[in-house]
Amino acid sequence: MNSDRAKRFALPSPARRALLRFGLTGTAALGATAALGAVPAAATPKAPAPSSRPRPSTPQEALRELAAGNQRWRTFRERHPDESPAVRQALTAGQHPFAVILGCIDSRVPPELVFDQGLGDLFVVRSAGEVLDEAVLGSIAYGPLELGTPLIVVLGHQSCGAVTAAVKADETGERLPAHIQYLADQIAPNVDHTKEGDARIASTIDANVRAVRARLAAEPDLAAMVDAGKLAVVGARYDLTNQRVSRVA
Repeated sequence: MNSDRAKRFALPSPARRALLRFGLTGTAALGATAALGAVPAAATPKAPAPSSRPRPSTPQEALRELAAGNQRWRTFRERHPDESPAVRQALTAGQHPFAVILGCIDSRVPPELVFDQGLGDLFVVRSAGEVLDEAVLGSIAYGPLELGTPLIVVLGHQSCGAVTAAVKADETGERLPAHIQYLADQIAPNVDHTKEGDARIASTIDANVRAVRARLAAEPDLAAMVDAGKLAVVGARYDLTNQRVSRVA
């Protein structure tokens, strides 16, 4: 990892961090400009617990909660938690999501539904094919580095259009329209040339998840949290046919 990348992910100064935390998790209301100047970020009250259910605080607990939520989803026993008026009101004071999900833009794979979670439970970042750029990296890093979120999940999925397009472009050499070529270029190194047809696409979906997960886990600040046992970065795949989320080793 070069020094420029490490600097970009260095923790901000205390003053800047306080400003970030207040802006993204504080109690600022629309039109309350006076309050922004009068109340220091450090005095922002901590959010009340948004619901009575246990809040995951470790990577293992977070993984178990996501697995339980996916079990409810795929057996049509969804609870749609943390949507009540009381939860909505409590969340005006702050947020403490227990997982960051990096998923694809595919409309069939909304993480909050796939894992049966509600308001304040997940940070969700979505890009076609889970492609990383600086904006995506910064968005993912915010949860662990600023709020102590203990889990990052890179969530690929069956029949991913972005991966399929990248595989086809790799096979034919044809250029894709506009910015879509950028996505294909990022996925191309992960194309599995040992397989053919649909098997190549399926294998590349998993290979892409593994590559993105590895890149995130190698980011210096995130790696330090992983080494300390405060964070896990895992890969997973969602199957459209049975709605199951499975780990990608």
